[in-house]
Amino acid sequence: MAGGKMKKEKPKGGGAAARAPYQGGISFHKSKGQHILKNPLLVDSIVQKAGIKSTDVVLEIGPGTGNLTKKLLEAGKTVVAVEVDPRMVLELQRRFQGTPFSSRLKVIQGDVLKTDLPYFDICVANIPYQISSPLTFKLLNHQPAFRCAIIMFQREFAMRLVAQPGDKLYCRLTVNTQLLARVFHLIKVGRNNFRPPPKVDSSVVRIEPRKPRIEVEQKEWDGFLRICFNRKNKTLGSIFRQKSVISLLEKNYKTLQALNLVQGSLESKAAEIDFSRLGDSNEDETMEMDEDGEDDEMDVEDSDAGGETSEFKAKVLTVLKEGDFEEKRSSKLTLQEFLYLLSLFNKAGIHFS
Repeated sequence: MAGGKMKKEKPKGGGAAARAPYQGGISFHKSKGQHILKNPLLVDSIVQKAGIKSTDVVLEIGPGTGNLTKKLLEAGKTVVAVEVDPRMVLELQRRFQGTPFSSRLKVIQGDVLKTDLPYFDICVANIPYQISSPLTFKLLNHQPAFRCAIIMFQREFAMRLVAQPGDKLYCRLTVNTQLLARVFHLIKVGRNNFRPPPKVDSSVVRIEPRKPRIEVEQKEWDGFLRICFNRKNKTLGSIFRQKSVISLLEKNYKTLQALNLVQGSLESKAAEIDFSRLGDSNEDETMEMDEDGEDDEMDVEDSDAGGETSEFKAKVLTVLKEGDFEEKRSSKLTLQEFLYLLSLFNKAGIHFS
């Protein structure tokens, strides 16, 4: 199993000293995020919390040398293991060759982000932490939907997934994940449970895709959330008064009106608006969080010529006032409130993509 990616350790002596500890003759590379889970009690706990049935197809991502794979094979019908390291693939095949498990294990060598995943009922993964966000959303967009995923993440990333409105770690990642799934924190995992130990602690979470899914137009939803979380601790009234926000929304509004595309179908658009400019272009998508001490003077409000509010700006603010959102902050809005606010904007003909 592969764990969190850390900075490369500088070898003190070269040769064997440059390599991490190994199991079964295989050395593990910290630079590749290879940290093997060595605690058998923890392995048992993960399998137990997965709730695997004897008829289940289990997808394991990053099986490593197969410590968890063996337990999954004992519990389920079939295990499909996706492993990028060819050395680990050979070790897995050697480990189970000639055993009753060999016919029920399928190993796919490749990058999980670039691999077409087969059908599975349950996913169990302990992944390099640098792929946490893209893998989470790849799984959540997989069809048909699986029953649950038990995934080990870096502790802070995991806490973002399970954050609630008002929590410090509540962010756009939180809302995007919870739109598609229910997420539960299961186990805290100290770094000493791995060989070699990473530099951060981990957490195991349970992800259950929503059935039925909450249907949103993805580009519309993403553009909307980017604006809301541009300054998540400011009021929505303040955020939507910014000149850059009003300008972009008005341009989109006029284009859609001119093309008569404000009829509820958002699938074909002539206007391509890059809302990412409203956020920090250097932000880490997986670990984004607004700081409380941001300089509010950086935000330029829409200047009203002659003291008069532009007609479009008034339209935007009317939506906020009618929904009682003007004084609310994104950091404290629930998923249902975000969905409701977006629906109010759409009813007023205001779109975000």
